[in-house]
Order: sequence, then C-alpha cells, then structure tokens
Amino acid sequence: MFYPFDEQHMARALQLAEHGLTTTMPNPRVGCVIATEEEVISEGWHERAGEPHAEVHALRKAGARAQGATAYVTLEPCSHFGRTPPCCDALVKAGIRRVVAAMQDPNPNVAGRGFERLRAAGIEVAVGLLEARARTLNEGFISRMERGRPWLRIKSAASLDGRTALANGQSQWITCDEARADAQHWRARSCAILTGIGTVLADNPRLTVRGVQRVGQPLRVIVDSQLRTPLQAAVLEEGHALIATAIQDEERFEPYRQLGVEVISLPNNQQQVDLPRLMLELGARGLNEVLTEAGASLNGALIATGCADALLLYIAPCLLGMDARGMFSLPRLTDLHQRQQLHIQQITPIGEDLRVQARFSNT
Repeated sequence: MFYPFDEQHMARALQLAEHGLTTTMPNPRVGCVIATEEEVISEGWHERAGEPHAEVHALRKAGARAQGATAYVTLEPCSHFGRTPPCCDALVKAGIRRVVAAMQDPNPNVAGRGFERLRAAGIEVAVGLLEARARTLNEGFISRMERGRPWLRIKSAASLDGRTALANGQSQWITCDEARADAQHWRARSCAILTGIGTVLADNPRLTVRGVQRVGQPLRVIVDSQLRTPLQAAVLEEGHALIATAIQDEERFEPYRQLGVEVISLPNNQQQVDLPRLMLELGARGLNEVLTEAGASLNGALIATGCADALLLYIAPCLLGMDARGMFSLPRLTDLHQRQQLHIQQITPIGEDLRVQARFSNT
C-alpha cells in the first residue's frame, strides 16, 4: 500500500541516485530518503563502490530520528556481506518502521532476501513505486544480473538524412559543440567504450572522457578480427584497453600485452569476433553499460546479432546526400516485417541538433 506522500519521496530518492551516475560502477545507482509522512529527515545516495550504501548514509544523518520513520530506497536493501555490511541490518537496528522500495534487486545474492529479512524483523515493506524509472536508471546493472551481459548503447552522430561522414571519410564535425559535449556525459556513465578496427585506423580516437568528473577512465574495447590495431594507436596509450580478435596466435598478442593491453580470442565460424560471446565476456568482468562509437559495419553487426539494446543519436540539421556514409550496415531486407523496430524514448534539443534516444523493441 502506498500513501499520497510516498511518490514525492521516491522521486527524490531517484534524483539522489543519479548523483552516482558516473561513480558507482559496477554497483547500481541507489538513493534513499528517510521521512515521517511529509517531513524529510535525511537523504543519502551510494557514492562509490566499496563505500557505504545509500541507506547507511541516510541513517547516519538521521541518527535517533530514524526510529519509527519510513525509508524510501530505489532498490531493495542488500541482505548479504560484500565489501560493506548488509543494509537490512542497519535499517532494523535504526528502528525503521516501514520501507518503500522502487524494485527488487535482480542480484541473485539479494533477490527478495532483503525484503524477507525486513519483514521478519516486523518492518512493513511496500515494493514497486516508480519501478519503471528505477529500472531505467540501472538498466546496465539489471542487464548484467538478468542476462549476464551489459546494456549496449550505440552512439552515432549524423546528418538529417542519416549520414555520418562524406564518402572520403570526412566527418569532423557534423554535429555542434554542445552535442559533442553532451556525448561526454554518456561516455562518463559507461563502464566501457566499444569501437571497431575501422574507426581506429580511420580516426585514431582516444575514446576517453573529457570535461566530466569520473572515477578513472572507461575500459576501451576494440573489435579487431585480424589484429591490425597499430601499437602506437592513441586508444592504447593509457593501457586500459581490451582487444577482441579472431586470431589465435599467442605470439602476436605479446607486444600488446607489454603495453598493458589485454587481447582475447573470440572467433566465430566466419573467423570474425563472436559478438554475443564478447558481450558475455564483458558482463563477466562486471561491466554494466557499454557505449559503442563505431562505424556502420560494427554498428550493423551488433544490431544483427541482437547485441544492441539502445540507440543514442545526435542528428544535425544538414544533408550530406546518398554518396555519404550511413550509420548501420544491415542485411538487405525483402519485406518490411524484417525491419528493426524501435521505441523512441526521448527527443531532446542539444544546441542546434537533436538527441534521439531509442531502444530496440526486443530488449
């Protein structure tokens, strides 16, 4: 059962959780509000992995006033010992009377056990308030827990007619300064940036986060079936990189490993990188969200193999024509029923451009 004042407190807890958008990985983003009916007593959010969870921050601020209050949390309180003690125990010890949670934790180590422990201690529990918003906030963590793979978002910048570069490869810059700055925030919230060998050879990108606070840099992942990545490539300079290849020659891996770059062999039957296996590999490494910044070939392959979950498109008010390069290289369709269907989530003006967020219908 929910009361009229519950929704405003949960909405605030979700706002607090967003403070950890770029800092909590591999943990979920969680916020907590402790209140007595309409009166807010304290607030907290999970700030960094290995540090106290949102509930603990809020309880410390509340002190004795937590006795008999309600705790609003965006995710089921943990019931197991990890790098921090269980939040359930802290809520019980503080004398919390009621817990309102947006959703159950998909982590099999928790998955309802937190609610069971709270109820066993006589605490009233209500679950499901603003759950859709809570799931969107942690779609990467949920994906890793439920599917064993990260949430993969393809980012692309294009003209109004869907072109990313001229036929000669020139692409800097199609979109405006504001759009490029906005894209840095999406890099910052991602655990890894994924690209292909074509982009590395053509653009020599660094794929680092600039102008946004973050704990370290995302892992750079290069899909390079024939292992053609130059040792002097900018993307390898800081060493925090992973190359996925179809080559199975350990001797060829050694020069990269000396640079601090990991190389893994994941060949499929066509001697290309097995992209679904790569996604599972990234999930096993604790990666929640992956942002793809690649060309039409890799973008299309990720979509065709079912690895892509969402699109992040920056659309500029210009036309480049039919000879310019497209966003996605997909198999030829013979029937409209074969099309890739998406749901538009949001369209936002960014400077002179539009940011389009969409997710694939099958995710």
